[in-house]
Amino acid sequence: MEIKWQVESDSEKSIKRFLATKGVSHRLYSELKRRGRVLVNEQIVPFDYSLTSGEQLTVIFPPEGSDADVAGSDGELEVVAETAHYLLLNKPAGLNTVPGPANSTDSLVNRVKGHWRAVKSPDRKPHIITRLDRFSSGLVLVAHDILTNNLFVQQQDQHQLEKIYLAIVAGQLPDDHGVIEAPLAQSPTGFQQVVTATGKAAKTEYWVEKRLPQATVVRVKLHTGRTHQIRAHFASIGHPLLGDELYQGPMDQGIERQALHAWQLSFIEPYTGVKQSFTAPIPEDLANIIK
Repeated sequence: MEIKWQVESDSEKSIKRFLATKGVSHRLYSELKRRGRVLVNEQIVPFDYSLTSGEQLTVIFPPEGSDADVAGSDGELEVVAETAHYLLLNKPAGLNTVPGPANSTDSLVNRVKGHWRAVKSPDRKPHIITRLDRFSSGLVLVAHDILTNNLFVQQQDQHQLEKIYLAIVAGQLPDDHGVIEAPLAQSPTGFQQVVTATGKAAKTEYWVEKRLPQATVVRVKLHTGRTHQIRAHFASIGHPLLGDELYQGPMDQGIERQALHAWQLSFIEPYTGVKQSFTAPIPEDLANIIK
């Protein structure tokens, strides 16, 4: 992977310090120094070279390599956007995001590898940035390389990567806008998450989009990213998602999977600084209930 940066200040003369300002971690820099190369104005230079304003620094990172144990799949893949550094997908409900014991050959990751093979792209290691449960649908962001992964993780930590979900919850929420702030931990007796004082901090904000006779359609923003956060939080206030059997959601409302869709995603493009915003169409099973 090759990245070019323009040096705009003399304040960071050290290549290591300059790259740190661009999100290159100490571990990644060590690997770069061991197996990669740096060029200034297209000429190879040593790593102790002192940078000057106006110079162009080119960094050639060593190939990360692919996980040979993960097979490619020819399953359908809905690509929303793709650049040299990331891939944005619309995942259907029912498809695992990553390979697991139940399905090790046809997860979203397997299909990404199959997609790269089909377009004759290098066989890389997909880095999942926004993972979804098997029966949730919507936008999933995948980084092509470890540097892009690190930059997106930093955006998540700084709340620059914004995830908006659409959910349908049982019953009538009393307020048009609300915040659920309650710590979550895995139940000692099952797979679900439960509200407990000893759990990890979790914050979910929602706005009512539409009121149905027996349910409420909500737009949901995650301020933290805990496992099953939306599902567990709404269940904890007595309004589980339709079709969410694990959290005792009603199974007789026209949907047999949790009514949850990763609807919108916004982030800063890591290498250009331009804000990007995307929306995934509402899937048919949710749209039918909303209508």
